[in-house]
Amino acid sequence: MASNKKSGGNSRFEKSVNGRRSSKHKEGPVVMDTKAVFAALYSVCEENATFFSGGAKGSQGDAARRLVDVMMLIQEHARSLEPVISGFASVYHHFDFDPHIPANGYRSLVKVLRCCLLHIIQKGRYITANRRSIFFRVAHNAGEMEAYCNALCQLRALLYLAQRMLHDNSHGNLFFQDESGLSESFIREYSSMHKGCFYGRCLGFQFTPAIRPCLQTIAIGLVAFGENYKRHQSGIGVAASSFFTSGKYAIDPELRGAEFERITQNLDVHFWKTFWNITETEVLSSLASMTSTQVKVNRALSVPPVPFDLPLAANHRASVTIAPPSAHIGPAPVQMRLISYDLREGQDSETLLSLCRSEGGAISLSLGLKTKRLPSSPCLLIHFHGGGFVAQTSKSHEPYLKSWSQDLGVPILSVDYSLAPEAPFPRALEECFYAYCWALRNHHLLGWTGEKVCLAGDSAGGNLSVTTSMRAAAFGVRMPDGIVAAYPATLLTAYASPSRLLTLMDPLLPLSVLSRCLSAYAGNEPQTETQVEKVSTLSLVRRDTALLLRDFRQGASNWIHSLLDSNRASAPPSTAAEALPGATDTVRKSISEASISSPHADPPVPSEPSEFPSRKLSVKSQTCQDLGSHHNATSHSSPLLSERTPEDVNFFLAKDADPSMPSNLSSVAIPPPGGEEGSELEHPREFPLGFEPLRSVQQTEMRVQSSPVVKDPFCSPLLAPDSMLKGLPPVHIVACALDPMLDDSVMFAKRLRNIDQPVTLCVVDDLPHGFLSLSQLSRETREAANVCVERIRAVFTQSDTPPEPRKHRKLERTDRGVSASSGETGTLCVGPIEGVELTAGKGAKIADGEGLVAVAGQNNTDSGGP
Repeated sequence: MASNKKSGGNSRFEKSVNGRRSSKHKEGPVVMDTKAVFAALYSVCEENATFFSGGAKGSQGDAARRLVDVMMLIQEHARSLEPVISGFASVYHHFDFDPHIPANGYRSLVKVLRCCLLHIIQKGRYITANRRSIFFRVAHNAGEMEAYCNALCQLRALLYLAQRMLHDNSHGNLFFQDESGLSESFIREYSSMHKGCFYGRCLGFQFTPAIRPCLQTIAIGLVAFGENYKRHQSGIGVAASSFFTSGKYAIDPELRGAEFERITQNLDVHFWKTFWNITETEVLSSLASMTSTQVKVNRALSVPPVPFDLPLAANHRASVTIAPPSAHIGPAPVQMRLISYDLREGQDSETLLSLCRSEGGAISLSLGLKTKRLPSSPCLLIHFHGGGFVAQTSKSHEPYLKSWSQDLGVPILSVDYSLAPEAPFPRALEECFYAYCWALRNHHLLGWTGEKVCLAGDSAGGNLSVTTSMRAAAFGVRMPDGIVAAYPATLLTAYASPSRLLTLMDPLLPLSVLSRCLSAYAGNEPQTETQVEKVSTLSLVRRDTALLLRDFRQGASNWIHSLLDSNRASAPPSTAAEALPGATDTVRKSISEASISSPHADPPVPSEPSEFPSRKLSVKSQTCQDLGSHHNATSHSSPLLSERTPEDVNFFLAKDADPSMPSNLSSVAIPPPGGEEGSELEHPREFPLGFEPLRSVQQTEMRVQSSPVVKDPFCSPLLAPDSMLKGLPPVHIVACALDPMLDDSVMFAKRLRNIDQPVTLCVVDDLPHGFLSLSQLSRETREAANVCVERIRAVFTQSDTPPEPRKHRKLERTDRGVSASSGETGTLCVGPIEGVELTAGKGAKIADGEGLVAVAGQNNTDSGGP
C-alpha cells in the first residue's frame, strides 16, 4: 500500500531534522515552515485536481471525480486553517511550563494538524508520481485522500473549540473552570461528531511510524473482540471467534473505523475491563514472561489486613496506627508483587514465603538451587500500575518492571490495588497507602535496608503515587524520597482542556472510555455487568421497531408540551439540578466520604508530637478531609473542599500575567458563536456559519455524571490546596506530547513550581498514552521508558540534575534550563516523527519535521547551528 511506502520515503529527511538543536528562545513563531507546508499542499492538490479533471468515463471516471472533489475540499479546509495555525503559533508559548519545555495542549493540536497536512502532501505526491502507471488504483487512492480529508475536517472543528478555550481561559490556564458551559459543549459535540475516520485508514497517523502497526493490531483485536463479546461463555471461544472474524477488519479499514466508533460509544466499563485484562491471561502472560528479563525473585504476596504501628517522621518516640483498608468491600488482604533481579537478604525468609500466594505455573524462586544471596539493597521502588483504575494488575506490567529491577539493581514492590467499579475511590488509595506503610515496617523482608524509597506509577498509578504521598504527609509518617509519575491523571473532573480534545482521535484513550473509567472510580458505574439477553434477528427487529415508535411518541409529546410551556426553554440551568435532588445519591458512600459530613470524625495527627512523647495516635480513614491542614488542632471542623474559597483550591494561575498576551490572544481567540441571541438556545451553535463537522450516523448521548468525589484533593491532586502539596517530595513527571492527559501534567507541574516545590517535567514526543506497556515493541518506547528509569535513579542518587538520556533518532533532548522559582532543572525530550521535503518558491527546499512543531514557536535555529 501507498501508506507503507510513506514512512520509508521520508528517512532521508530525518537526518537533517535531527541535527537541529534548540539554542535560543524566541518569542515569535517561525512562520516560514507553516507557509511552506500550506504552499506545498495547495500545489499538490491543484496539480492532481487538474490532471484528474480530464474526463475519464466509467468507474474510473467516478473515482477520478471523487479525487477531484476531495482535492478541492482539502484546499478549502486549508485556507480556513492557515490563519488559525499562524495565530496559535504566536500565543501557545504562553501556556508552556517553561520556555525550555515547549509543551501544552494547544501545541499538540497544532502538531497533529500539521502531521495530517504532511500525510496529505505525501499521499498527493505519491499520486502525482504514480498516476500514469497501469497499476495505479484511482478508487483506492481516492478513498485514502477522503479519509484524511475527513480527519482534516474534524481537526478543524477541534481547533475552533480550542479557540473558544483561548477566549475563556487566559494567563497560562489550560482547563476550563467548570463542568458546564464549554466543557459540557465539548462532551455534547464529541458524542455527535464522526470519529471513525481516525480509527480506519488514518489510525495512529500522529504517532511515530514504528508504533502504528501495534496500534492497528490493537484496534483490529478490539473490534473483533467486541463483535464476539458475550456470545461465548469461555475465553477460548471469544478468542477463537475473534481470530476468525478479525480478517475483515484488517482488509476493510472503513468497517474497522465504524465498528471501533460504535464500540467506544456504546459498551460499558465492564467490556473495557475484560478487554484490557486479556494481557492477564495465562497464554499471553507466559509469552511475555519468556520474552522479558529473567529475574531471581517474582513473588505474588497477600498481606493480611491487620493494623500496625508506624513511628512518626517528626518524633520517632510517637507512633500512629495504620488501619487496614476498609472502604466499600471491608477488610481484605492487600495484594502485592515483589520483583528482584537478584536474590537478596530476607527475600527467601519463611515469613515472606508464608505471605506468598499461588499463581500456578512455574515457581519464580527455586530454593533447591544454590542461589547467591546478595545483601539488602539501600533502595526500594514501590510501583502502582495503570489501567484507568478499572483494569490490569502488576502482571501486565511485569516486562518493564523486570527490566527496571535489572537496570536499577533494586527490588520492586508493585501493588495490586482493588479495582473499580467493584471497589471505587478511596479503596485503591487506602490499599496503596497501607502497602507503602507495610513496606516501611517490613523492609527486612523485601531485601531493602530501609534507606531510600521512591514511588512510581503510570497513568492511574501516577495519580496514586502523588495521593499516597499526600496521605503519608497527612498521617505524619515518613515521606518517600521522590515520586516519578508517567503521564499521570491529576484531574479527574470533566473540565475541558486543549489536550483533552485529542480524545476525539486517540485510539487508546477515547473520551467515552476515559469518562467511564473515571465514573467507575468515582462510584457512578454499576458494580455488576449488564446482562444482555441473546435474541434472534426477528426479535431485534421487533424491539427496534417498538423503541422507534416509543421515541416518536415521546418526541411528539415533548414537542407539544414545549409549545404549551413557553418558560421551559428559558429555565435557568439550576432548574435541572433542583428537579433531580437524588442525582448524586447514586454515588455509593464510603467510610471516608461519610466522614466529610460527620462532626465526630477523628482529629488528624498533630504536627508537634513532642507534646505526646509516648502516646499512640489512632488515625482512621480521613481521605476526603483536608488532611494537609493537620497542624490545626481543630482542622476536622474546617470547611469542606466544595465550601472553600476559590483562593484555597484555585489552580488556575493568573498571577504572572504577560502584558503582550491579551493582544495576541484577541487575534486568535473567538467568542461563542451566536452572541446574545445564541445564548437563549438550548444548544447554541459551536462553530462559525458555513462550517459543520462530520456527524456520526450512530449518535449516542454521552453524559458525564458529576460527582463531588472527583473534586476531592485525594482524587484530583491538581485541585488540592497549597497546604497539602507543600509537603510532597521532589516530583518527576514524564508526559507525552500527544497524550490527552498532557495538560494534567503541565498544570500540575506549574502548581508545584509556584509553591516552590521541586519538580521536573519531561515530555516525550510521538508516543501514545501508556507507552510503558509498549516498551518492548519498539526502540522509541524503550528509550522513553529509559527516561523514567533515569528519573528513578536520580531519586536514589539524590542527583540535582538527572543524567541525560541516550539520544536516538526519535527521542532527542533539547536545551535545559533552571526554573527561577524552584531551582530544579527542566528537561524536554522531543524528536521528529517523520519529515516531508517541501518545495516553496523557486526551488527552495525545506525539511519540515513534525517533531519540531513543539519548538517552532520558541526557537529559530538552522539545521546544524550552534
